[in-house]
Amino acid sequence: MPANKNGNALSISHFRHQRFAPALLALSCALSFPTLAQAAPAAPAAVDFNRLVAADREPGNWMSHGRTYGEQRYSPLKRINEKNVAKLGLAWTYKLDVDRGVEATPIVVDGVMYTTGAKSIVYALDARSGKQLWKFDPEVPGLRLSEGCCDVVNRGVAVWQGKVYVGAYDGRLIALDAASGRKLWETDTVIDHDRSYTITGAPRIVKGKVLIGNGGAEFGVRGYISAYDADSGKLAWRFYTVPGNPAEPAENKAMEMARATWSGDEYWKQGGGGTVWDSMAYDPELDLLYIGTGNASWWNRKLRSQGKGDNLFVSSIVALRPDNGDYVWHYQVTPGDMWDFTATQHIILADLDIAGEKRKVLMQAPKNGFFYVLDRATGKLLSAEKFAPVNWASHIDLATGRPVFDDKAANYLDEPKLVMPAFIGAHNWQPMSFNPATGLVYIPMQETANLLSATGTPERIAHKSVVNLGIDVPDLPEDPKVVKDIAASFKGRLLAWDPVKQKAAWSQEYRTIYNGGTLSTGGNLVFQGTADGRVTAYAADSGKLLWESPANTGVMAGPVTYEVDGEQYVTFMAGWGGTFPLILGPLSQRAKVRPEARVLTYKLNGKAKLPAPQNQPQALPRLQQLTLTDEAALAHSRGLFNGFCGSCHGLNAVSGGVIPDLRYLDDEKHAQFQSIVLGGLRATKGMPPFAGTLSLDQVEGIRQYLIKRSHDLQKELEASAAAGSPAKASKTASASGAR
Repeated sequence: MPANKNGNALSISHFRHQRFAPALLALSCALSFPTLAQAAPAAPAAVDFNRLVAADREPGNWMSHGRTYGEQRYSPLKRINEKNVAKLGLAWTYKLDVDRGVEATPIVVDGVMYTTGAKSIVYALDARSGKQLWKFDPEVPGLRLSEGCCDVVNRGVAVWQGKVYVGAYDGRLIALDAASGRKLWETDTVIDHDRSYTITGAPRIVKGKVLIGNGGAEFGVRGYISAYDADSGKLAWRFYTVPGNPAEPAENKAMEMARATWSGDEYWKQGGGGTVWDSMAYDPELDLLYIGTGNASWWNRKLRSQGKGDNLFVSSIVALRPDNGDYVWHYQVTPGDMWDFTATQHIILADLDIAGEKRKVLMQAPKNGFFYVLDRATGKLLSAEKFAPVNWASHIDLATGRPVFDDKAANYLDEPKLVMPAFIGAHNWQPMSFNPATGLVYIPMQETANLLSATGTPERIAHKSVVNLGIDVPDLPEDPKVVKDIAASFKGRLLAWDPVKQKAAWSQEYRTIYNGGTLSTGGNLVFQGTADGRVTAYAADSGKLLWESPANTGVMAGPVTYEVDGEQYVTFMAGWGGTFPLILGPLSQRAKVRPEARVLTYKLNGKAKLPAPQNQPQALPRLQQLTLTDEAALAHSRGLFNGFCGSCHGLNAVSGGVIPDLRYLDDEKHAQFQSIVLGGLRATKGMPPFAGTLSLDQVEGIRQYLIKRSHDLQKELEASAAAGSPAKASKTASASGAR
């Protein structure tokens, strides 16, 4: 039966008063019905394999994480282009529920946007207006929120045949009805609940199988990727990335091969790492699935594997058959990784002219600072060059495909070493993009360094919310002047990289690191959000800044563009959080933003208004009396704080504003301190109890250290006021506070 413009079936009664109703009805059924049916709105999220493979035929949609299976994050749309992008205005904004890190890539299908915020909450919005269609909260238990390294983030959903799939932070994979948000099924992806497994990555779907990996290497887990039937949630296959207990049979030949690259019998007790927590790509022609794997666990290679072996498949790119998870090939970017140099960073597939030959390549710019170009059919290394300052290796040997290590500069096992890049990487999870027209890859690059040391005697802390790295607790001076200098040395850039010439084409510098992912378009544009609270557009060929607008908060996620009813839109997911402001709070304050989670969508001549930013200063409460004055005891308590608390509340108790800054504790919180830290008074909010791990004396020592840091802050504010800053600086601080 024909359909009207709203997609409702037309009945014969519409024709009965017309003279030629029978003839018209016959003609409608014979000729008009196919056209009318095509014009009718599709069922929600009506995406299948054929549609994803042919994504370029409908560039108005953004149906998968990287828009296409090749993950280029390039859109051919060009209604918005270098000539008119300056006219972009806010079309609509939607406030997310939780003001924490926002890392999702929205999926847009037939006028509906599906996206996620912190705590794995899923939103379905009208892509034209931002009107909420439905919302789903997986209600992750509060205690589980502390069992991950890098904020309660989520990088988005996948859609398939009327369903929306999300990985919840606590390790559940959940399928929702795309029309209503009703839960259809859920499955537990965690193989060992005594370990701190999480999910922060976006699922991918290939040939009816939902693919998802897990995080948790810093906490001591064994990495793997799992495939589930999209209709039922039944496990189809699982590929482990590191070997398990050597006393038990290996799962397959790949694990037999990997086991030969590990030494001793301790690695499996700490899990081994190699988690598949982010990047994947798929080549339909070769029928190969590519995954990026994470760092090793422990970081300390001497403890992990007796200082020996490549430790496959940590820090690697691995090619698998998506039907059954069979191993095809691998390339390890950092053999024997001991610096947290994950290879989970964005993987892009492209066809490039190299030395006069068209090559099917895979490209990656992982944490370690080298840009890799591989033959994606075989895994053969074609080229690799530094795209950022690097000192752990001098170069990559093209004959062997292996890095040439510089032990003198970066082997910290016997003495502390300043390693470049830092564990936060030369490029982190923020996705890059590739523009076929310019031939350039646009990388959120960063210059970083950190001092690593393993001269102490690390012990494994049996607490699910404490990281175990096997190295000395990272140290950062408390002197604000020194911190300021270190923060200034952490430089962020938008880097346009030529993957054929293996050299930079242009770059743009930013105030600090941890800037957002990139999007390139057929309008000769590159879009990117920034850590210091802006959304921007550059000319893709020259790097000229063409447009920017305030975002009120740091923007980390990769933007998308889509088209509805002939109007092109650009969407940024905005919200500050993640590794940088949590662990490196003192350095992240240079960004001068606070968390505020929103969807920001722009169009030409948009007239919507962005609410004022939530950056009101917070008063410093009445200071407590410091009773612990012994410098050695305070230094010990500082080490306890940084080891147990610093990964969330910031090193030296200086928060980046995402988690409460404990220098701002008031009288009530000080009175409740032992109940909070030992008794779990705030467990439902994600603060785990440490009873059985920390003693009463240790907790009081930590509290005394926080009092000392409150007094330090008061002195800083008074010095700032005396130097000519506003008088209110003596009583307030705008960066963050206990909330």
